[in-house]
Amino acid sequence: MLRSMYSGISGMKNFQTKLDVIGNNIANVNTFGYKKGRVNFKDMVSQTISGATGSGENSGGINPKQVGLGSQLSSIDTIDTQGSLQTTGRVLDIGIQGDGYLMVQRGNNTYYTRAGNLYLDDDANLVTASGDKIKGADGAAIQLNGGDATVIKSLSISNDGTINFLIDGNDTLQAAGPIGIARFNNNGGLEKIGDNLYKDTVNSGDAVPLTPGEDGAGILVSGTLEMSNVDLSEEFTEMITAQRGFQANTRIITTSDEILQELVNLKR
Repeated sequence: MLRSMYSGISGMKNFQTKLDVIGNNIANVNTFGYKKGRVNFKDMVSQTISGATGSGENSGGINPKQVGLGSQLSSIDTIDTQGSLQTTGRVLDIGIQGDGYLMVQRGNNTYYTRAGNLYLDDDANLVTASGDKIKGADGAAIQLNGGDATVIKSLSISNDGTINFLIDGNDTLQAAGPIGIARFNNNGGLEKIGDNLYKDTVNSGDAVPLTPGEDGAGILVSGTLEMSNVDLSEEFTEMITAQRGFQANTRIITTSDEILQELVNLKR
């Protein structure tokens, strides 16, 4: 009776966490490069009333008798599937088709992102919307024309990450980059830190810097942005099941409370 009440409490907490993750997925449905989360449960420890017994000469075996004590979180996964590429027509918008992340320099740290809405700052550095520098396959920040103040009048980005550009007063085509792509043994082991950025962890493995298209790395598609991989119909379905699961666990607590009330009334 009391065990059922505590089981119901554990179920309510877990379904609340599931609803939190679903809510975050829906909130980021239009966030470029966002990868949705998924909650998994597992059962908690079970109380053994009697153990199993083996068969004897004149009797068969008996299975163990156990009562479960609720559920707990098993994992909150990052689902690293490809999002659809939305055409923008803007040259500095780049979508990654395939595996890998853009490498971002923030201070002395290197982070990773799938959001490819890039910009040029006043020194012709290739940067993110937050002003973090984009790194090349060699690990160095990408700067066009060596930071010269000459205006860049046109540029293009190829699938292998090479940036070709022209500057005022010079019709010679120049090149920079290529933009680097980092791959990991376990993308699910990356940790989200906000601003569309990830950082590596002990379980993601070390980043392997590559040129786009090299050794399984994705290619870059200029003029596109990768949308989030959130499927609203799936999220709403999961939200309904989580809501019903939460309601069912509250009913367990209510029913257990009613039984306790009946026991209290026995003395009357």
